[in-house]
Order: sequence, then C-alpha cells, then structure tokens
Amino acid sequence: MNTDDIERYDPLTIEPPIAARWRDERAYSLTPRPSADRGEGDETYYALTMFPYPSGDLHMGHAEIFSIHDALVRHLRMTGKRVLNPIGWDAFGLPAENAARNRGADPRGWTYANIDEQAATIARLGYSFDWDTVLRTCDPEYYRWTQWLFLELLDAGLAYRREALVNHCSSCGTVLANEQVIDGVCDRCGTVVERRPLTQWFFRITDYADELLDDLDTIDWADRVKNAQRAWIGRSEGAEVTFRTADAAGKAEDIVVYTTRPDTLYGATYFVFAPEHPLVAARMGDDPDYQAYREAVGRRSEIERLSSFDSDAGGGRAKRGFRLDFDIVNPVTDEAIPAYAADYVLMDYGTGAIMAVPAHDQRDFDFARQEDLEVRVVVQPQDGEPLDGATMAEAYAGDGTTVNSGVYDGLDWRETKERITADLEAKGLARATVNFRLRDWLISRQRSWGAPIPIVHCPSCGEVPVPAEDLPVELPDDLDFQVQGSPLALHPTWQHDVVCPACGSEDARRDTDTMDTFVDSSWYFLRYLAPQDDTRAWPVDAANVWLPVDQYTGGVEHATLHLLYSRFVVKAMRDRGHLAADEPFQALLNQGQVILGGAAMSKSKDNLVVPGEVYETYGADTLRGTLLFASAPEDDIDWADVSPAGMNKWLARLWRLSLEHLAREAAGTAEDHDADGVRKATARAVVGVSEDMAARKYNTAIAKLMTLTNAVLDATRDGSGGPAVREALTTLVTMLAPICPFVTEELWARFGQDGSVHDQPWPRADTDLLVEHEVVVVVQVDGKVRGRVRVPSGADQDTVVAAAHADESVAGHLDGRDVARVVLVPDRLVNLVLGG
Repeated sequence: MNTDDIERYDPLTIEPPIAARWRDERAYSLTPRPSADRGEGDETYYALTMFPYPSGDLHMGHAEIFSIHDALVRHLRMTGKRVLNPIGWDAFGLPAENAARNRGADPRGWTYANIDEQAATIARLGYSFDWDTVLRTCDPEYYRWTQWLFLELLDAGLAYRREALVNHCSSCGTVLANEQVIDGVCDRCGTVVERRPLTQWFFRITDYADELLDDLDTIDWADRVKNAQRAWIGRSEGAEVTFRTADAAGKAEDIVVYTTRPDTLYGATYFVFAPEHPLVAARMGDDPDYQAYREAVGRRSEIERLSSFDSDAGGGRAKRGFRLDFDIVNPVTDEAIPAYAADYVLMDYGTGAIMAVPAHDQRDFDFARQEDLEVRVVVQPQDGEPLDGATMAEAYAGDGTTVNSGVYDGLDWRETKERITADLEAKGLARATVNFRLRDWLISRQRSWGAPIPIVHCPSCGEVPVPAEDLPVELPDDLDFQVQGSPLALHPTWQHDVVCPACGSEDARRDTDTMDTFVDSSWYFLRYLAPQDDTRAWPVDAANVWLPVDQYTGGVEHATLHLLYSRFVVKAMRDRGHLAADEPFQALLNQGQVILGGAAMSKSKDNLVVPGEVYETYGADTLRGTLLFASAPEDDIDWADVSPAGMNKWLARLWRLSLEHLAREAAGTAEDHDADGVRKATARAVVGVSEDMAARKYNTAIAKLMTLTNAVLDATRDGSGGPAVREALTTLVTMLAPICPFVTEELWARFGQDGSVHDQPWPRADTDLLVEHEVVVVVQVDGKVRGRVRVPSGADQDTVVAAAHADESVAGHLDGRDVARVVLVPDRLVNLVLGG
C-alpha cells in the first residue's frame, strides 16, 4: 500500500458542511418537546449552560464552557438520556446602551447583529444546542413574561417601592451602577457623582432568607459557591441594643443598633452613624462643615465606602469621619461616648448606626487609631500575651475570656453574650434577634435597554399594575440615546400615552424605570420549556418533570447574584402554585478561566486569543480538544501552556490510521497479527474512558484515547491490521465523538457505518478480555526478592510454592534448606521464610 496516496486530514474542508447540515436539519432538537409525559423508560435530563451576553463574537471563555457542556451533553445522549439542551441570549443591558451612545448604533440592531454572529460561531464549532428553543431576553415575546413575573411578585407582596440612595451623574442626567463610579466620578464623562435619594422598586428576597440558606444543603454545588451564598445571606444571631443621646432628661433620643457581639458592649468607646442618618441630618443640618463632609461622602460609591481605608493625595490616611457635636450614652457603662459620622457605615444596611468596639473589630480599630480614640480590650485570648489596647497592632476577633466588663469578668465570651442580652432585655434596652446581611433586591434601573416595569402611576389611584392581558409594555422604536438622561424617561410621548387601567384617567403615566437584567436571567430556564408558547410563561406540568435543571454549567462569578436570584424566583413561583421544584439547579459546575501567561485575557492588555484564530487554522475539533485536554474543567487554562498544534497532530494521526485501515480492507489485505492485544487495549480504553466521561474528567479521557491510538499504531506498523483494528478504531471514534464531533462524524461515515456516530450507544467493554488468566508473582526468600514466577490467576499456596521451587534462581537461594513458613499475597507475592 502506498501511504502517500492517503488523503490528508483537512478539518477546514471537513467541518463546515457537517456544521451547516446539523443546524439546517435541527439535528439536536428534542422531539417530542418537553412535556409532563416522560414516556416508558424515558430518562429525561435537563442540561443547561449560562446563556451568553451578545457584546460581540464568542470569546475563549465561551468556547471553554460550551466545549465542556457539549462533551457532557453528547455523552449523555449516547448513554440513553433524553437531553434538553437549549440556547438563548441574555440580551438586555448597559453595553448596548453604551454602543448606542458612543457609536450612534441602534441598540436593537447592535444586539441582534451580535446574536447572529455568536449563533454562527456556535454552529460552526459544532455545539449541539436545540435550535428550536432559542430565546432572546430583549424580544417582546420574552419580556412580556418577565413583566408577568413582576406582577406575580407584586400580587404576592414581594414587590414594593421605596426610597433608596443612588449614584447620580448630573452631566449625563442618569443613575449609575456602583461599577460605573470610578474614584468618585462618572466613568462616561468624568463628572463628580452625587448620592441622591430616589424612589425605586425592590423584590422582597429577604422573606426567603432562611430557606435560601437552609436549602443549600440539598443541592450539589461546590463548597466555595455555597459558602459565598452563605456569606452573602449572612445569617447572624445577636441583639438589638438601645443607646441614647447624652441630652438632658426628656430630650434624649433613642438609637437602636444591631450587634452580633453584645458581649463587647463594655468595649464600645465611640458611636458611628451613617452620614445620611436622619437623626444626624436633623441635628447637624445647619453646620457648613458637616454639609461639606456629606457632599464629599456622596461622591463615593457604596463599594468605595465599604473598602479598606485609602490613602489621600498626600500619602496619609484619608479622613473618613466627622465628629458630631453630641455624645451617646453606653447602656451598660452609662458613659458618654463620642459620636461620629463615618462613610464606612451605610444608611440602608442595618439601622444606619453602629456601636464601635475598636479592640475587636478591624474597621473600628482603624478608625480609632486615625481619630486617636480609646481602644479598650474586653475579650482576652486564653493563650499568649494579654492584649493591651494602647499597643495592639490590629483588632482581636477570636475566642476568649471577658475582661473589663464588671460583673461579667471571667466568663467565656459566649456566656457573656447571653447574660448581657438577657439583663438588658429585662431593662427594656435590648432584644435578642436574628439578622441577615442579605438586603432586598433593588430591581429599578434608570436605563432604556431593558424590560419596562409594568406599572402605571395615576394621581388618583396611585401605583396601578398593567393588566396581564395588556402585556407586553413594549419599548418605543424611536428612543434617542444621545439625550442627557434616560432616553425612555425623556421620550416625548411614551410615558404619557396611557390611561389608568383602574379609573381611566388620562393624567396617568407609565413607570419609566426598566428592570435589572438579572430579572431576565432569573427565570429563563423555565421559558426554555416552551419558548414559543404565547399563552403562559412556562408549562407547569412540564416544569414539574424537568426541574430542577440536572446540570448547570457556568462561571463562579455569578455565585451571589444570578444564582441567588434564580433560587428566590423559583421559591416564590412555587409558593404561587406555578412550580413544584424548590430549587432551579440541582448540580452546578463552575469552569475555570482561560488566561494567557498567568493573566486574564483582555483587549487592553493586548493578550487576547480569540477562538477564530484557532479554529480557522486548525479546525473546531482541535480547539475543543485542546480546551478539554488542557486541565480539569474546574481549573484555569493558561493558553501559553497548551498546544493546539499537538492536538491537531493527534487527530491527523487518527485520521491517517483510519484511512490506512480502510485502504487495507479495500485491497483485501486486512489481517490482524496481534488481535488479542488490540482487543485488550480496546477493552481497557472503554472501561477507563467510560469512567472518566461519567466523572467529567475529559482531560484524562483524552489521554486514554491517545493511549489506544498508540496501541493501534504499534499493531499496524508492519502494515497489518484486520477486524480487531477496525473494532479498535470505530470504538475510539465513538468515544471521541462528544469531544471532537466533526472528525468522528466523518470517519464514522468513511467506515461505512449507518447513521450518525452521535446517535450510537456508548461502547461497552468485553470485560472477559480484561481477566488475566496468568499472573506474575514476586518470590522473596527471607524478605529479599529472588525471582518471579508465572502462575494461573488465583493459584493456591501449594501451586505458587511449587513454581517457586522450580525456578532456578529461587532454588539457588534455598540451597536445600527447609521452608519454615510461607507468606502469600494472592496473585502478587510469596515470601519463603527459611528454618534455622
């Protein structure tokens, strides 16, 4: 056979026609569609990957997550599962508005163009999504039901409106997210940002705080994600304690604080209010220095205010506090302690005021050192040198014994906590309580590329929900994104072109806020069950079969927002009778990042590698295989350490081995010279790869497939290869199919096999081939290795000893002496212990 005549592996010719056929034929659409009827013996499986945001073409992170997800899905189908594998786009959001402002682009056109580009790349890379389930959150057909969801929560008492502080840019005339405030200025125009009160909509997620916390124990998520949610929810047991202003009798005002450590009350040496606290505003409103301080604080975002202490332009500590002109009385010591306003206390967290215990809280400690305030130790660690407030370098927050606390001295801090709380409760100055760090979900956005909030404001009726039959409340087609402010609020007719649904008043107006895009993504997995249904948001009967999602794959960066909000929405909809599930996602896989040279990829760092650079050179299979071979799914991939060329070389070898074998068959020279060896190698590969695929260890599965490739190569070096080699190659192609779907599809057809390789059942190993009929047993004499003998598998002691005596090397060390004792490890080792 002239090997020079073998067709070269050319993925750029092989792959595109297959990709087009799969998409055109809807090869991976689930038929019949999801319903309450599982069918006899039907094993449903809902596999979901976090849907992308269409800000451009796919990046390498998308390629990684989709490659992991598709390997899972294709393998599941081959093992007999009926898999729902939908795709859609999280299509509302600020980037489209920025494109409209900065480039004069229409956000609709910009968004849909990016969706089309991403969809083409997804199809080109062979990801086996169900193209009959496509949704886009910016479609009115979708956000109609997002608005319905809002109305459901409103009717349940879980949506409400109240005043909250926002970041406002007077130049842009709009509200900014915390992330858009950089060093106190607008990231668009550089104008100093103000903190302003604004009436906004919230979802009452705090009503579900306990359940959100407790149900983490029922789902299969990584501990780091569960712990992130536990910290975000932040359940704590403590006490609400009442302090008073140090004023004359009858003029003192009460201030309630929440603390998890009432045992440290004797260590409270000063008191801190949020600068916006109404009591402070009432008492200090005429002080020009305080007003200047408040304005300075107002230029800081919430993120900046909660960060560690900064350095100012002069290199020293930035002043973050303001000494107020009144004091506060400590309820356990009756001392008057100084009162401050400080920006590290937020008005909308807790009560907007704290008791400051600098010896045992790091932020309080830093502030006390800055302001030269007393640091009083009230908990001493049981081991080590006693703490001294004057010389401490940092706060101590560990366990210990109560000191400097009157009658509580000598108690363990936990007992002090209980007793102080009880004693103050008896005086009406405290109440044991459970608190949560979690705050209600602020969903209002003063932006225009989002789902409008379906509320009409009527001067007579107040806030009136839009009737469900009148949804969707659609965005106008002629928004002007060059205006200074919200294009939706400044549209000349949109908000006024409405009558009150309750009384018919023409003086009513629409709510001009849109919903946080996390609302769109909090329920999209439900819409996938029937994305074209115009009568309901999702089919309840089908949802009760398919939910929770069996496997959700996506980035860990969504641990505390998207994932938490989705959990809340499912629980709320369950309580409304629209679902039976308690959780949205049963199992969660968080993939690692794709980095380059130890750094995250980005255009600004000029270290960006895009998928197109790889698949346009080596093909999609090489890109997919490289990503899955580089590491375990949960680990980061450093692109500097991987080799697409190496992966491509292996696929080319498999291609060549397959075509060489087909040429032998065509020539009538296909004969096996080591059929048993090849079949054993195949059986070992099936066992090992099957275990790895089930465990999602795709990198080690690929390594075992490479080992089988080498076994075939060794068996065919002399030009031989018959039925055993064919079996090995077709089995290898079948097991590689979930990872590299194109080359395997083509080779399956070249081998003359029926149908698609992706419709084949997963291979089963002939385990009889893996049973070793003979084994090699190590022989020791007095504990030293003296030889090795081949015996039948499972041989008894007499058989092994007889074989050892027959071995010349062993016999020489026995030297005719008697064996006093035999130690046998079956099928592995025998030790002959000689007599004296």
